[in-house]
Amino acid sequence: MNQFKIIPLSEEFAATIRSTNTDAFGHTVTEKLATGKGPCRVSLKPFAVGEDMRLLLSHSPFEKDNAFNQPGPIFIHKKEVEAYKDVHRFPPEIKADKESFPLSLIGYSKNQQMVFAKLVGEDDIDELIVKIFEEHPYVAYLHARNAEACCFICKIERVEVKG
Repeated sequence: MNQFKIIPLSEEFAATIRSTNTDAFGHTVTEKLATGKGPCRVSLKPFAVGEDMRLLLSHSPFEKDNAFNQPGPIFIHKKEVEAYKDVHRFPPEIKADKESFPLSLIGYSKNQQMVFAKLVGEDDIDELIVKIFEEHPYVAYLHARNAEACCFICKIERVEVKG
């Protein structure tokens, strides 16, 4: 049963960034050779260090401008990539590499107020997401973030269970 949905950045969003070379904050996008694994916020796959070219930009994953807006740096592939499609499970390459991807889950209310935070640590993130949504009905959605760098990785939405 699908209990959550991973929301990567869209291919359309990435195409706009690539074509304008400017992020939503008016900053010029910077092209860099991958020195870390990322991941790309569109494909949600790790970068090949020393091989992939990536674009650095400022991004806020929020719709409302408020104190929890948390804009910050993210990376996307310089080349066109397909958005992550296996949306009912957390990206396995990120999940499997806890050293490169230490994760935290931050929960937000429908009003975009931060209401929950949890370090993933050694927990299974797929199971943890389900548990958070089951035990905390006031959490409307989650953000997966790098627990060390604090940068946004992806949004995780509830899937309403019908029955």
